Amino acid sequence: MIARAGPVAPGADTVPGSASPGTGAASTTPRHVAIIMDGNGRWAQSRGLPRIAGHRAGAEAVRRALQAAADHGVEVLTIYAFSSENWRRSEEEVSDLTALMRFYLERELKTLEKERVRLKLIGDYQAFGPDLVARLEKAVERTASNTRLTLVIALNYGSRAEIAAAARTLAQRALDGQLQVSEIDEQRIAGEMQTRELPPLDLLIRTSGEVRLSNFLLWQAAYAELLFLDIMWPDFDETVFVDALGQYASRQRRFGGR
Repeated sequence: MIARAGPVAPGADTVPGSASPGTGAASTTPRHVAIIMDGNGRWAQSRGLPRIAGHRAGAEAVRRALQAAADHGVEVLTIYAFSSENWRRSEEEVSDLTALMRFYLERELKTLEKERVRLKLIGDYQAFGPDLVARLEKAVERTASNTRLTLVIALNYGSRAEIAAAARTLAQRALDGQLQVSEIDEQRIAGEMQTRELPPLDLLIRTSGEVRLSNFLLWQAAYAELLFLDIMWPDFDETVFVDALGQYASRQRRFGGR
């Protein structure tokens, strides 16, 4: 179901599993929420500020979203921090974004540890260079035992590339005789996704009023509830997050059934 903010049909079901829905206990709280954080540049432009100011304000919105997710019982929060297409932006903006990631990672690591948040990365983050990569991997290692919430940061991530990589891996196993081509099914493909250790995606939110997925979690979003909000990402706060959870809880999830 695709909708903007507003009332929807009553009833909700969440179903455990990794590749496709099955049966499970009903729940009004999504286990796994993903966010396409869009609108930083337009937020800054509307205020006569440089784009980097929008990205800085967006980083503060990440803090609010993370706290809200933890406070309201969400198990996994996945954020689209840097897509594989973002390299097409100006060299100055990419440099600013990289520096901002480095700064906030250093500043927020102690908070992640204190709040018992585990950090996980998806995407080809190695492309960001040895300094940032070292900081990222240090943060992942230091938070590995935390259990309150998992924060997944998608860096240099593209869903089509992820699916293509899964296909290549399974094709090579077939060539090596490790499995039959007929054995390649949805479960096998899901097992090669970078999100394979996470609960299935329940709710995907995009801010800024744009209504598209932008190459984000295409496989994982097959049965997710989609919510497109008109606000810009820097204005995202706990009130908006709670409203999104309320809309999720009001929806009836049939997974193709009746």
